[in-house]
Amino acid sequence: MNIIKLARHDRPRLSGLIKLYEQVFEMKPFAVPPAEYLDTLLTNPGIIFIVAEEEEKIVGGLTAHVLHSVYFTSAEVYVYDLAVSEELQRKGIGTQLMKAVQEYCRQQGYREVFVQADRPDQHALNFYQKTGGLPEDVIHFTYPLTGTSAT
Repeated sequence: MNIIKLARHDRPRLSGLIKLYEQVFEMKPFAVPPAEYLDTLLTNPGIIFIVAEEEEKIVGGLTAHVLHSVYFTSAEVYVYDLAVSEELQRKGIGTQLMKAVQEYCRQQGYREVFVQADRPDQHALNFYQKTGGLPEDVIHFTYPLTGTSAT
């Protein structure tokens, strides 16, 4: 198993990660964005992609966003998505991914890594606590923007 932080030349791996998200998050029907868009994501220093690869197949991965602050000179990192292939879940891959993003962020001098989980998703809550996450009691608000395109 290789844990890899994606770089600008890793479009095929990013496509594999997106296809994994599609499967695990049951996002049917779903179209992978165009190659040019994926290239802009891979060159964006504010986005972190880390994948778990086994025999050249993406079996896990995460997407995180770097959030700069006006209150301190280091950034915080928000893990937006984390997925592991269903047949390989509960085998330590997710833990390896969380350790990898934390280590990368530590090397960059970032302040903290955080993630949200839905209260009913007990599996996610248990996973993040098991991997060292400290729960906070917050409420997430969403503002849907009608009339905008998701493409």
